Parts: sequence; C-alpha cells; structure tokens
Amino acid sequence: MTIEQQSPASVFGTVAELLRELVGDTDVLGIEITPETTFHEDLQLESIDLVTFASILAEFFGADVNLAEFLAEKDLDDVIELRVGDIADYVAARLGERG
Repeated sequence: MTIEQQSPASVFGTVAELLRELVGDTDVLGIEITPETTFHEDLQLESIDLVTFASILAEFFGADVNLAEFLAEKDLDDVIELRVGDIADYVAARLGERG
C-alpha cells in the first residue's frame, strides 16, 4: 500500500506516531493521542513546535502536505484549538488529491 492509498484511520495513526516522536513518551506525559487531542492545551505545544511538525509531515508525506499553508488560512483561535484529528484529516485530504 502506498502512502496515497492509506485510509483516514491509517493516516491518523501515522500522524499520531510522528507526533509522539516530536513530543516524546506520551505515556510518561500521561497523554493518549486521539483525534480530539489538542496541540496547545493537551500537548502543550507552541507555534514553533507546529513549524517543526510541519517539517516532519512534509518529510514523511511529501512537500504537497504543507501544514504551514493549512495553518495560514486559520485565525489564531483556530490554531490554538487545533486538534490532532484536524491535521490527520488535512493530510488524508492532501493524499487523496494525489492518489
């Protein structure tokens, strides 16, 4: 199965795994990454962390998965409330456009 053929659930799993690599051991932090997990409140990530995560996603999925472009369309409150599921949905949509 190619990256483009991944189901939305599979894309979420991959995004969550890449996020775990960024934030470290989520078990130690007492956090389970679900589609509802927020970047700011639950994971305590700042905007610089989202920039780093954007690079990780682009490296793994390809340059057309451009998180910075996705975030640029949002206002500050939307970015603060961003959930892992929102990112996974965005990635799945971008991959679907390629596939």
